[in-house]
Amino acid sequence: MPCCLIAAAMMVPRLVLVFLFFTGYLGNAMSTVLWPLLGFFFMPFTTCAYVIGINENGGFHGWSLVLLIVAVIFDVGGHGGSGSQYRRGRYIDMRR
Repeated sequence: MPCCLIAAAMMVPRLVLVFLFFTGYLGNAMSTVLWPLLGFFFMPFTTCAYVIGINENGGFHGWSLVLLIVAVIFDVGGHGGSGSQYRRGRYIDMRR
């Protein structure tokens, strides 16, 4: 059961990015498709926070800066947490 919740939580920012792409909100913040595509795969929370900060405030000051910092912590924590679980041996071995 917890694996399903974790998988759903990891899909939410990606679904938001797809929604932002189809509404045109993503295109207002970024002029190329490369950065949103890389953000979709590697740092989805940070990409969402960047798009919101650029579109709402025109830059990063105040609450949009805090939102961006928290998003970076979420993304980096997600990558680092999986690596530490792997080293501890708490990973699912799919070869069995």
